[in-house]
Amino acid sequence: MRRLSIVLFFILAAAAAYGWFTLRQPPKPLEISEPVRIHQGIVIGGIDRHNSDIRLFNAIPYASARRWSPPAPPPQWGATSRDTREFGPECIQPRTRYGSFVNQIIDGLGLSFIERVGARIAISAQATPPESEDCLLLNVRTGNLKGTEKQPVMVWLHGGAHQYGSGSQSIYQSNALVEKGLVLVTINYRLGAFGYLAHPALTEETGTSGNYGLLDQAAALIWVRDNIAAFGGDPQNVTVFGESAGAQSITELMALPSADGLFHKVILQSGASTGNMLHLKRSPFPGILSAEEAGMEFLSTLAPPAATAKDLRAIPAAAIISRSDARGDLNGYFLPVVDGRLMPRAIGAAFRDGDVPSVPMIAGYNADEASLFYDTIRSPTIVRPQITGTLEEREKALAEVFGQNPAKALQALYEMDSLEKWDKGAIDMLGDDMFGVHMRFTGRQNAQSGAPTYLYHFTRVPPSGKQTIGAFHAAEISFVFDSHLRGMKLTAGDRKLTDRMGNYWANFARTGNPNAEGLPEWPVTTPQADTWLKLDAVPEPIEGLRARKLDILEEALGERIEAMAGLPPAPPPPPEPETLETVGSRSLGGE
Repeated sequence: MRRLSIVLFFILAAAAAYGWFTLRQPPKPLEISEPVRIHQGIVIGGIDRHNSDIRLFNAIPYASARRWSPPAPPPQWGATSRDTREFGPECIQPRTRYGSFVNQIIDGLGLSFIERVGARIAISAQATPPESEDCLLLNVRTGNLKGTEKQPVMVWLHGGAHQYGSGSQSIYQSNALVEKGLVLVTINYRLGAFGYLAHPALTEETGTSGNYGLLDQAAALIWVRDNIAAFGGDPQNVTVFGESAGAQSITELMALPSADGLFHKVILQSGASTGNMLHLKRSPFPGILSAEEAGMEFLSTLAPPAATAKDLRAIPAAAIISRSDARGDLNGYFLPVVDGRLMPRAIGAAFRDGDVPSVPMIAGYNADEASLFYDTIRSPTIVRPQITGTLEEREKALAEVFGQNPAKALQALYEMDSLEKWDKGAIDMLGDDMFGVHMRFTGRQNAQSGAPTYLYHFTRVPPSGKQTIGAFHAAEISFVFDSHLRGMKLTAGDRKLTDRMGNYWANFARTGNPNAEGLPEWPVTTPQADTWLKLDAVPEPIEGLRARKLDILEEALGERIEAMAGLPPAPPPPPEPETLETVGSRSLGGE
């Protein structure tokens, strides 16, 4: 028996080594497609390996990046053709946290030992992609180069906490949406300290600092407006969609005046920045730094206090990445910030007061969003991480965040009334606190503006009885793109859900309404009707999803927005009732 086990071990090891070696081999170059002329010159793409009607144009520069400066115009190459068959470098970023996130998913799916090994081999076989600070590239996937009618455009903003990710990640490389009659664009944007660090020396140079990654996204949308028609896309029908930090970015773009008019519909998957309370120069909350203070602390070991912007730009990129790994507590400050210029108002206040575009919207989140985050945050609220200790200590900390009575109500609603039950309830509450309340608030405010708004709750869980992560954060992405990892277990219900979600998303991009014949009806959300669609094997409407829980969390969110931005403006006074004098004056030609 022992000899058989040894033989089996070596067989598995040999198979793993062969699989790893095979996966490490670079694919053959794509066959060359017909050339396309854009404003910068001529690009030559590739013919997709799986569908010869689809063309891929990768690594097209949409802007140029200089460290801690707004995006500059992209390079021009005139009459010289540019080969765009291969992906370009990703934006420079830390690699450790993303790998940890992926490993959590693999461990939580309930896979067999062989399946886990296979998944890790497939991931480890992928060579670390090249990186660059000048990384502002986008990828276009189209089946409409020769079409007589322009097709709707979908622009994807990737997630990754504004710290990691790229538009070229394999999970976004699928033909499913394109085969439904859409042109797909995926983009890179600057990340982490490179994309969002603020510092007084940088502010002194231009009057503001930070927000570089957000400006990158706006520059990509300008490129789409000016060039996408050459690829068969309709620049007057652009839907921006994204997940997590990508969805947050969309709400940030909605609050960015310079991005107004660059998109026409939005899809927010598990992310809205209505809770972002960062300001360039001040903080209304104890224990939270201003963006400039965080930037100074981050660079305190890399540059002297009197360093100029030029000095800061001379810091080696590797030193910045090392500092990011060493000071993970500061990475949460590398987000878009209110500066009174580019970003005039807190994003939550902009939505509260109707100072954002009124556009058709899909917004939603997953049933178990916090299953991958709780072990790190150890709290039912992102506002105060690490709520641990005795039950009495936890209750006191919760009351300090929400107030005594709301905290008691939340504790009862999430069934956190004992240490034994605390973690389960805290995981559910953390998911609602990080995502659910913001998705409902954003959707409600959009519906209040009169724009068609559709809310969803993704509840599909992995089919294994041993799974531990439920409908986890980012689980819906592969259903939207139909990009399920090869070898992953899918049920007939999963295939049906994938088809339906792709059709909902495509229909919405086409018309602003996800519904069509043959699909379960997705009811619109209105200010009077808190209606969601449960996305699972059998989609069905839900009235008042987690209503009382989200009500309490939204009250707290509103208080934080008010502390950051002040009270909403008073409504205009009602018109005075007409009198005989005013009627007579108007009939005689008066004002």
